[in-house]
Amino acid sequence: MAVTIQDIAKLRKMSGAGMMDCKKALEETNCDFEKAMEIIRKKGQAVAAKRSDRVAAEGCVLAAHKDGFAAVVSLQCETDFVAKNQETIDLTQAILNIAMEKKPASKEELLQLPLADGRSIADHVVERTGVTGEKTEVGAYECLSAEAVTSYIHMGNKLATIVSFNEAIDSQMARDIAMQVAAMNPVAVLPEEVSEHTIEQERTIAKEKAEEAGKPANIIDRIVDGALQKFFKENTLLQQEFVKDNKMTIEQYLHTASKTLTVKAFRRVSLNEE
Repeated sequence: MAVTIQDIAKLRKMSGAGMMDCKKALEETNCDFEKAMEIIRKKGQAVAAKRSDRVAAEGCVLAAHKDGFAAVVSLQCETDFVAKNQETIDLTQAILNIAMEKKPASKEELLQLPLADGRSIADHVVERTGVTGEKTEVGAYECLSAEAVTSYIHMGNKLATIVSFNEAIDSQMARDIAMQVAAMNPVAVLPEEVSEHTIEQERTIAKEKAEEAGKPANIIDRIVDGALQKFFKENTLLQQEFVKDNKMTIEQYLHTASKTLTVKAFRRVSLNEE
């Protein structure tokens, strides 16, 4: 059976594969679309195996929130060219939509969920590798549930944040907090939530600096404590200066709405920085 341009267009729409790949698959299977799809899937698996050791540092990061649930997903690839492709963005959005609907607790659960055609997200990601020739993977999946949540996607789809709150919050105020997380990259909500490893690391750095500067041994502990407090002020969300008004902290800004309003948790996913 001769392969027509309409057949190629149909398979391309079904698979997202390139025209030549679709043409070859249809020719090999005598226009059997099911078998042609299987060839394209296998090609994706083969390419994925070959590219498994490559670094997928580019990609698309999207986030959303609704009815007390927020999620952020990154679909990662090797080059910015592929990351900006509309099909990459569309697949990321489709994965996020399923996450918002099914509310999986982990990335592993997310990957097993089916998209509209019944095949798993994991299968679609492998197929995308075959289509682009680049390693493609779901790099991150984070979610939060609370009384109130928000999300923020930074321009360019390389950075997104989600934040949860203990009570209802004005949408603009919530967005301000999500943008603060994006801009200032805090390590925790409160000082007591900072890991012991990070605290010890900061103590060591401060002590070494003080010793190198020739400070007297009897005041080094005070210098270290002061440096740690400065670290908490700059790197814990509620103690940070509000980027829109540095005369108040984030905690003070929240208290302009309610004295009991606070942030419960946040998640930040970025492709371009730690």
